[in-house]
Amino acid sequence: MSEAFLDGLVEEERGIVEAVREWVDREVVPVARDLERADAYPERLIEQMKQMGIYGLLVPEAYGGVDVSARCFALVTEELARGWMSLAGAMGGHSVVVHLIRRFGRQDQRAAYLPRLAAGQPRATMALTEPDGGSDLQAMRTVARREDGGYVVNGSKTWITNAQRAGLHAVLCKTDPTADPAHRGISILLVEKEAGFAVGGSLGKLGYRGVESCEVVFADCRVPRSALLGHEEGRGFAQMMSGLEIGRIQVAARATGVARAAFTAALGYAQERRAFGVPIYQHQAVGHHLADMATKITAARALLVLAADRFDQTGHANLEAGMAKLYASEICAEVTLASIRVHGGMGYSTDLDVERFYRDAPLMIVGEGTNEIQRNVIVRELVRRNALP
Repeated sequence: MSEAFLDGLVEEERGIVEAVREWVDREVVPVARDLERADAYPERLIEQMKQMGIYGLLVPEAYGGVDVSARCFALVTEELARGWMSLAGAMGGHSVVVHLIRRFGRQDQRAAYLPRLAAGQPRATMALTEPDGGSDLQAMRTVARREDGGYVVNGSKTWITNAQRAGLHAVLCKTDPTADPAHRGISILLVEKEAGFAVGGSLGKLGYRGVESCEVVFADCRVPRSALLGHEEGRGFAQMMSGLEIGRIQVAARATGVARAAFTAALGYAQERRAFGVPIYQHQAVGHHLADMATKITAARALLVLAADRFDQTGHANLEAGMAKLYASEICAEVTLASIRVHGGMGYSTDLDVERFYRDAPLMIVGEGTNEIQRNVIVRELVRRNALP
């Protein structure tokens, strides 16, 4: 990593990024290929992440966390993804839930959850996507009706990361299905594993293995009134949009980390592999791939840091986070394919990591809002910030 991107971090934050980088090289890189191939849950690595405080990076110190800047959080995520993207994904949804409780939770909710979330006990995840809903969150069918001083939840969510192992789910649902506009009837409920809450088996995936993605079903699931995030119903859509800003920064960081790993592998191979009497990087076709890869990664990281810094300064980064997520995920797909090209036939072999990088890349294009949705977000925000008089 270029030291320039560590500028702006306080000394403690630089130490955190460097410690995670060293841990990834020592503990993750040597085992990631075998764990991914076996689709094995990385229990030991997750426990080490908890002990290092990674799950508490966005938790205020008063609640036992570290409370780093968004830039530090992004660079830590990038290092995790460089080693194995699944590890970065395993803490992504958790971090969004931490942000939601920290920013919108009542004092009793912050006191009850943040100290435990800082230690990764429990781990948390967000439940947004529905089988028929996709990116249209306002069209959700999961409904929470008020009854006996609480809520009865019915509906289903899908592609929920960590669903089997998470102890806390931030569930986006309709508390007023008749609201017009629809977003005014949407709330977030903090749901633990109550009766009527069922988690299905892990869905098969192209990449992003080792960490489960499941369907979650609510069948007359009863939760207390205190599960409502914040003080008022109908605020959930705006709350989740705020959470998705840090989520998109996190996805951009994942994409940048995977792209870095693919480039590092290609750069090393191009210096070792010889053809026609010279290292293959000296052949223009290969050298140009490397030049383009390095340029795109540097630009992606610059957008990532821009979004993180904007979030730190203002608490909002809708435009910048959308740009970072869009660009970083697209170049991740390009860079991972280019790495396979540089490796030639060996790039297609499961004996090397580059094919894993290539399989992991598409998740960042469709996750946390598809890139088609990101373009809509970007243009709306551009017009809002530059509206004609």
